[in-house]
Amino acid sequence: MAEREPWSALVLYHLFKWSAVAPTFWWYLRGRVEGFEHVPRRGPFVAVCNHASDFDPPLVSCVLGRPVAYMAKEELFQVPVLGTLIRWYGAFPVRRGTSDRQAIQAALTALAQGWATGIFLSGTRTPDGRITEPKLGAALIAAKAQVPLLPVMLWGTHQIRPGGKGWPRPTPVTVRIAPPLPPPPDTKRETLERVTWECCRILNDLHAQGR
Repeated sequence: MAEREPWSALVLYHLFKWSAVAPTFWWYLRGRVEGFEHVPRRGPFVAVCNHASDFDPPLVSCVLGRPVAYMAKEELFQVPVLGTLIRWYGAFPVRRGTSDRQAIQAALTALAQGWATGIFLSGTRTPDGRITEPKLGAALIAAKAQVPLLPVMLWGTHQIRPGGKGWPRPTPVTVRIAPPLPPPPDTKRETLERVTWECCRILNDLHAQGR
């Protein structure tokens, strides 16, 4: 298993980060980060996150200081230019609402190549970023790859574009990162459920701290 993602991904990551995402996060959104010291600098891991906005994936990648390969809905890969760009940045398609073995295998491949892999615990956006119905995918992938889970909470991103319409608002955003959790020791359902609900608790507790 590789210790870091491919160098070509690093080049693209830093170009995109410093030209667009970092200025947006730090200045426009008055971004705040807590717990950066918990991010593994080398080796693959699963960043398990809450989700309330389309801005979440690039913001997580920005604050972690590493490219993050994300599961993305397969419809995005059919959009000209966008589909190519998100593939370059490590995204891989998933069919929402189904058990997609190809997506799981793509995540495992990304981890084997040294990527940090991002998975939204709720599987889709929630109205305020809180999680009530977590999915088992993050725990399953971490168990299969035997890599740690890194809880990453985003607060305030649901206010950037309420309803997904209009120009992004300069709303304050906070990202909190908890210490990594060890991978589940096996793929039994009860084990995956226990780890998943622990991730859910951590993320919701961090979210409850507000700004």
